[in-house]
Amino acid sequence: MFNFDDANRKSKEAVDTALRNYSDTARGFQAIAAEAAEYSKKSFQDAVTHFETLAGAKSFEAAFELQTNYVKSSYERFVSETTKLGEMYADLAKSAYRPYEAPIAAAVARTTKSPQPSAPAAA
Repeated sequence: MFNFDDANRKSKEAVDTALRNYSDTARGFQAIAAEAAEYSKKSFQDAVTHFETLAGAKSFEAAFELQTNYVKSSYERFVSETTKLGEMYADLAKSAYRPYEAPIAAAVARTTKSPQPSAPAAA
């Protein structure tokens, strides 16, 4: 028999879970945006400093060495930052999925139960 109290409780639990999940996801995206903005700011500042230093180079060889070192360190920082952002996105996806993991697993288990073998049809 249908119980309205149980249905109401389950509905409230589902809404609470969705709101908590939304809040956690929003915080995760804010952290990612803050990290990306900080990296962009630092990268721009490093580029400005590099070009000021490059403008004061006394020879072509010195300028070439400065440029080579800048490109190498800039690339290393970029790889490090993209790895960090990738990990942040992966953690965000895991935390967003966590509240739904058990209900989905239970639903999959119910739907994938092997059917009873049927008796062969008489010929």
